[in-house]
Amino acid sequence: MNRIAVYPGTFDPVTNGHIDLIERSLRIFDQVIVAVAANPKKTPLFTLDKRVAMIKEATSHFKNVVIDGFDVLLMDYMKQKNAVGIVRGLRAVSDFEYELQMALMNRRLNSSVETVFMMPSEEYSYLTSSIVKEVASYCGDVSGLVPKGVMEMLRKKCKQ
Repeated sequence: MNRIAVYPGTFDPVTNGHIDLIERSLRIFDQVIVAVAANPKKTPLFTLDKRVAMIKEATSHFKNVVIDGFDVLLMDYMKQKNAVGIVRGLRAVSDFEYELQMALMNRRLNSSVETVFMMPSEEYSYLTSSIVKEVASYCGDVSGLVPKGVMEMLRKKCKQ
């Protein structure tokens, strides 16, 4: 049996905390699909194609990781991919309420899919894409917080 998990998110941009959770997920699941949401409710810094490309580069060393963009209801996407689990990161108590609500709604839509909450490594427990974008917008140093390719893309944005 091939246990497939989906790690959904906007990933704008992908951080080392995201990469940490992908790596941890591979200990539990046979394959992890990083599903990059188009999410029309947000105004991303990077296009969907650029975010997908950055994550592909950052995860190229992982054997069983697939990167894919999506713009449908997550439970429909899960069915399309024959996935059995959703991976979600919890950094702090403040993440829990929102994530619990989403997990319960997803369970209502498809009770055969489980949501797995994972804690990031301590060094990434405070890290969010929003914080990275804020620091990078002032040309601040985000090395060690994001993969090298992402850092280069953020530097280019800063100089614009």
